[in-house]
Amino acid sequence: MSVLDTIEKIEKDGLEFIHNAATSEELDAVRVAILGKKGSLTQILHSMRDIPKEMKAEVGKSANIARKAVEEAISAKSEELSQKELEAKMSAEAIDVTLPGRVRPIGTRHLIANVQSQICDIFVGLGYEIVAGPEVETQYYNFEALNTPPDHPSRGLQDSFYVVDASGAKTNVKGESNVLLRTQTSGVQIHTMEDRKPPIYIVAPGKVYRKDVPDPSHLPQFTQVEGLVVDKGITFGDLKGTLDYFCKKMFGPDRKTRFRAHYFPFTEPSVEVDVSCGICHGEGCRFCKGTGWLEILGCGMVDPNVFGFVDIDPDEYSGFAFGMGAERIACLKYNVPDLRMLLDGDMRFLRQF
Repeated sequence: MSVLDTIEKIEKDGLEFIHNAATSEELDAVRVAILGKKGSLTQILHSMRDIPKEMKAEVGKSANIARKAVEEAISAKSEELSQKELEAKMSAEAIDVTLPGRVRPIGTRHLIANVQSQICDIFVGLGYEIVAGPEVETQYYNFEALNTPPDHPSRGLQDSFYVVDASGAKTNVKGESNVLLRTQTSGVQIHTMEDRKPPIYIVAPGKVYRKDVPDPSHLPQFTQVEGLVVDKGITFGDLKGTLDYFCKKMFGPDRKTRFRAHYFPFTEPSVEVDVSCGICHGEGCRFCKGTGWLEILGCGMVDPNVFGFVDIDPDEYSGFAFGMGAERIACLKYNVPDLRMLLDGDMRFLRQF
């Protein structure tokens, strides 16, 4: 076969391959096979020095004509394939605007944080101020200044998480260091009374830690909200009225409250507050253990001995304090039977409250 016949065959076969190419990849393979560095037509052009002199002009002209025809065919086919591929991609990625959109869930605060905010908002509405304090405390602020003697059971290792005291300070309680994770946010009251003079109206929310075994009504870590009022002329009637108002705002205007005598080291007299059961409305059920009442918090008038630690004159000022667990309030408000459920990662506590 002569060189001219070879060129003609390359052009004819190339145009046929180009016409049949179904994708851009197939078309590019044809281009490389004919016009690439090692392509069939390129090899002929590179071998022109071996062509007889009298045929060079004719072979060169024929090769250039074939090259131009192949390039034009490739360009036209490439435009055609690009348009088809674009249409196919647009069809595959098309959005049906008549379909409903995908709703992304909106994140919310956990039930515990939500209830803590509700508690604080109620007291802020009464003119209280929100304050905070350290979670790692000394015995003085966690116990001593709160009128808790060294032999009080709550100071034993079975109830509190003690940590190593790097200060080297000596302790007067056998088996304890001087530093611990706070068991109550009541220490914030002492810090506040040291830093400012009455009148004082504060609430102190925060995490507290106790060596309790988790069960339906106890957790080793929970959120406590403490309150303190110190002013002239504060009476037990102010305490009752304030907490009755709180219970009605938190649980509903139809809920009743009752006050039962109790003991706390830093208040005297001390009481526990119950709210009527929201399920049986005081008739008695399994949730309230047949009593019709649910315990929600402890409180009392500030013991005059506590004022002695912060240089406040008990003859001039009086006050009351209260403390409640946000987790317990949450369970009672929303009828959750077990405190541990709040910590199990149940997404309903993020979606429904």
